[in-house]
Amino acid sequence: MLTIVEKVIFLQDVEEFEYATTEDLAHIATITDEVTFKPAAIIYREGEVSDSMYMVIEGSVRLDRSGEEVLTAKHKDVFGTWALFDDAPRMLTATALEETRLLRIEREDFYDILADHMKITEGILKSITKRWRALAGRVGSDPAAGTP
Repeated sequence: MLTIVEKVIFLQDVEEFEYATTEDLAHIATITDEVTFKPAAIIYREGEVSDSMYMVIEGSVRLDRSGEEVLTAKHKDVFGTWALFDDAPRMLTATALEETRLLRIEREDFYDILADHMKITEGILKSITKRWRALAGRVGSDPAAGTP
């Protein structure tokens, strides 16, 4: 099991928390749970209620939609992120490909941290905005200019 300090070090490389201070990461680390899955174990299924995001410590996870692989999450990859922001059903099925250790953050715990630590909320919003701008740039639009 990772210590709080080891979790903070791990979280420093998670894109969603790139604007968080070490102190903020320590708060986030306290709400993470370390979970382990055996090979072929289903972490969650497409259509299930979204309630947690996951970060890969060790191992790999296949993410698929309707049986078709979308991507494979490996060391320090994050998946299920949108579960923290809405309660829409899962869009993908996540399956451990090997013995896999993950950090899990549950939505309720995440909301509690955001309510108590405004700087974490600001950092998350900056990170999401950065990702949306990068995505918009790839499809040839500028959301800041309001053009498609």
